[in-house]
Amino acid sequence: MTGVRAPRRRVGRMSGGRAVLIALVSTIVFFGVIGWVVVNSPGWPAVQRSFLDPAEFRDALPDSIARFRINVQLFLIAEVLILVVGLLLAVLRSLPGPVFFPIRALAVAYVDIFRALPGILVIFVLGFGVPALRIPGVPKDPFFWAVVALTLVYSAYVSEVYRAGIESVHPSQEAAARSLGLSRFQALRFVILPQAVRRVVPPLLNDFIGLQKDTVLVSFIGVVEVFRTAQNKQAAHFNWTPYLATALIFILVTIPLARLTDWLIARDRRTQARGGVR
Repeated sequence: MTGVRAPRRRVGRMSGGRAVLIALVSTIVFFGVIGWVVVNSPGWPAVQRSFLDPAEFRDALPDSIARFRINVQLFLIAEVLILVVGLLLAVLRSLPGPVFFPIRALAVAYVDIFRALPGILVIFVLGFGVPALRIPGVPKDPFFWAVVALTLVYSAYVSEVYRAGIESVHPSQEAAARSLGLSRFQALRFVILPQAVRRVVPPLLNDFIGLQKDTVLVSFIGVVEVFRTAQNKQAAHFNWTPYLATALIFILVTIPLARLTDWLIARDRRTQARGGVR
């Protein structure tokens, strides 16, 4: 039996190696053909000068990296607020009984409205409209209103993720907690929410990948971040290469987070398949 299993393992390894080789060759051929078509197209020299100028790229990259810290600040501040507001909305929508109907209705209206509105529209209205009112004591800083706008929009999406996590917890969990003497709110706080939050970490990361990219939208209300820096350089030099530097920064930051999200999702699937608990 051992002699039979060993050849099978060798055959399996050979088949796997052949599959990898075929995938590698097909990938090289595919992208090679695309590259050949692009570089041999009539407009390639003009596109190369406008979008792939090495000198412009070297000039734009340091400033783009320096200004990316504004995007990071926006992301981190808004993320904390979104996690809190989104969870609060999800809890309010989960309140049982007719006495809490007005609160549930307000939470539903908030979620529906801000999921329906384009993010750029909310950013424009808050960034330009509210400061124009000239209300004493109301901030006029575009960074402040950028954070508020991103928080309002993404809290609506995140609240739905939280709500899905809360509803995924079996009702027997709450019944068991109530049987031990916990109140409804204690059961929610100590039993349901901890399980719900653990289950929604991967989809939350997906939302925050989108949030990280949408921080560039605040450039339209005057926040000088990485995208606005690229715009200024493009207008000054009449060359689009600075946008390539901006794209590279977001790729280098976003792809690792996307792979982390995929890994967490795969881990959750393996856990569920085994019937275990993290």
